[in-house]
Amino acid sequence: MSKIFRKRVLLVLLFTVIVLLFLNSDWINRWMYPIEYKPDIRISAQNYNLDPYLVAAIIRVETNYSANAVSKKGALGIMQLMPDTAEWIVKQGRFTNVTTDTLASRADISIEIGAWYLNSLHQQFDGNMVAVIAAYNAGPGTVNRWMADGVWDGRFETVDKLPYGETRHYVQRVIYYYNKYKKLYPVF
Repeated sequence: MSKIFRKRVLLVLLFTVIVLLFLNSDWINRWMYPIEYKPDIRISAQNYNLDPYLVAAIIRVETNYSANAVSKKGALGIMQLMPDTAEWIVKQGRFTNVTTDTLASRADISIEIGAWYLNSLHQQFDGNMVAVIAAYNAGPGTVNRWMADGVWDGRFETVDKLPYGETRHYVQRVIYYYNKYKKLYPVF
């Protein structure tokens, strides 16, 4: 083997080791998977007895922390609530002076209303986090129908049976980020 070839092989091995160390470090993972609006998430999750990692994971999948996001279907804010859903939540009497403009532009309000809605789904689905996530995407009526008709049993292990590809992918992504956040941020 020539001296130049050995140097190249060593250089490639050294580069590979450095890349592996770099990718496995917590600080780079925190940079790649940040949690923004931590105080708002923490407070809203606490207000409704929710896991803050779940709220953060839903925000990550919905908007990647973009507060002014509006979806093609018209969902608003950082937690992407449909205007009709937000209006229903406001009518429950918990919130006042909330408009579509404030929902779309203020992350703290969107997080608070989204957390309230997640808690409502949590109660409807007896704490089944996977069903809650699916219902947040597809709607609680749809998920209840799937479960009542035996199409899906509400477990993550059978998420491939979800009839909507979008919801199936959504549940998988939220669970991925939920687990990633729990690992990277042991103290929220």
